[in-house]
Amino acid sequence: MLETSARLLEVLSLLQIRRDWTSAELASRLGVSARTVRADIVRLRSLGYLVDARPGVSGGYRLAAGSALPPLLLDDDEAVAVAVGLAAAATGRLGVEETSLTALAKLEQVLPAHLRHRVDAVRQATSVVPGAESRLDLSVLGAVSSAIRGHERLRFGYTKPGGAEEPRHVEPQRLVSWGPFWYLLAWDLQRDDWRVFRVDRMAPRAPTGARFRPRLILEKDVVAFVVGRVAAGARTHHACVLVHAPAAVVAAMIVPLPVDVQAVDETTCIVEVSADDPRRAALWLAQLDADIEVIEGDELAESFRELASRFGRASSARRATGHASDGQRRSIPPRA
Repeated sequence: MLETSARLLEVLSLLQIRRDWTSAELASRLGVSARTVRADIVRLRSLGYLVDARPGVSGGYRLAAGSALPPLLLDDDEAVAVAVGLAAAATGRLGVEETSLTALAKLEQVLPAHLRHRVDAVRQATSVVPGAESRLDLSVLGAVSSAIRGHERLRFGYTKPGGAEEPRHVEPQRLVSWGPFWYLLAWDLQRDDWRVFRVDRMAPRAPTGARFRPRLILEKDVVAFVVGRVAAGARTHHACVLVHAPAAVVAAMIVPLPVDVQAVDETTCIVEVSADDPRRAALWLAQLDADIEVIEGDELAESFRELASRFGRASSARRATGHASDGQRRSIPPRA
């Protein structure tokens, strides 16, 4: 049996992991009586943690935000700095996105209102280089992450590519970060099948508290399923090219397109690429800084020819006008 101080930390950790716990569930996890659980909740409240309780057989406990920051050994400035830093890490490419999300969800759950306003103020007052900003609201990402962690069913409005929105009701399984987007793998209760949703197109509704038993699926299968579904459903142009570069070099690059890289030998590889625009695929492949041979894909080959002609015209125009010296360069009017 845990000592009182250690048990209080365990109770606090459990309350942060899941939205609701019944007294019986907490007692079972901790190996104590329901009476001891009630006493521990009283102690947590005396330390500044606001724990809501619902009476009755189906009642339970929920950790809520209080009027002041509970004693996490962080002052207000530190709490704001941690929240902003976690939000930035959650949309970065540092390999800690999911961990940052879970930590951010725990912290925002207990942030008092005046600190939430400060965090939002920092986000709204911050500018980034165009093209590097997040494509989604962090509150949406946090809500989805919390539903996954708490095994809670999720209702949301989903904007389809055509612009129409439809209601969806799912059991959220995993979040997958790929290129500039986040994707949710979930079991769709209306269609009785797995579905993949782009998180930036989701608008979560108020949670109902309904829970579900997670379906068993391996991590590698999650990634493979999401990649396959996105490539098959959202991409219409497919091509295959021979790249004169090692497969490891090609695979290590930031890939905004669904691709499959297969080594041929130590210096070449086969790349199968899918895209909604073959010109986009041609531009990405050109950044590999390697010789490329199109094996399959007439649209991709035509896109390479168009790019070559455009670049050729740009070079010819420079030779025709000559290279002006620094003092003779024409001024370029600003864009309206």
